[in-house]
Amino acid sequence: MVDDEPPLREVVAQYLKDDGFVVVEAGDGPTAIARFEQHQPDLLVLDINLPGYPGTEVLRRVRAQRDVPVLFLTARATEIDRVLGLELGADDYLGKPFSPRELVARVRSILRRSQRRGAALTDFASVVQRVGGLTINPLAHEVHLDGNPITLTPTQFSLLEVFAAHVGQTLTRDQLIRHLRADGDVFDRTLDRHIANLRARLEPEPNRPRYIVTVFGLGYKLVEPQ
Repeated sequence: MVDDEPPLREVVAQYLKDDGFVVVEAGDGPTAIARFEQHQPDLLVLDINLPGYPGTEVLRRVRAQRDVPVLFLTARATEIDRVLGLELGADDYLGKPFSPRELVARVRSILRRSQRRGAALTDFASVVQRVGGLTINPLAHEVHLDGNPITLTPTQFSLLEVFAAHVGQTLTRDQLIRHLRADGDVFDRTLDRHIANLRARLEPEPNRPRYIVTVFGLGYKLVEPQ
């Protein structure tokens, strides 16, 4: 739990502890990195505006070490800020002021999704999959494009996993949303943003996608590039 407001941090930490979580707290960017390296948490609740360096830099540094889910906090809760948080690589985004109970619910939702990804490995991801120049290794949680490693957020990797399990098949928006969030917390616009971010990582020309194509009026599909 990383926030520079001690009263808020303490309240949220207590709610999380009451729900069975072990919580490590930090009030600035450098301390957050040090405690992340020491304790190796399963999830970060991360304020964007922090002393030392901002939450975006904390996110960059921790993701360089390990692919960990992140819930961003911010004092600004407009739609533009929400989309920005997702573009920066957050798995979810919560504007201040917020209900501590809602935060706990979102933390549980993110962790459930991570667990489903792990369980899904045994269902359809026990071998390396190749689509054109794209290589997906779900067991190692690695993606390569033409031999070059591609870094994806957990949400982007989750999307690519389900696409890779259904190459050439159209997946509806509802199917993709259900895959990402069992509680329906991802909306149409948010899904489009995740798709756009994934294309930006995989496609040489994101505006002319070769791998993840739109099926107008239905959804998306992963195809062999022409």
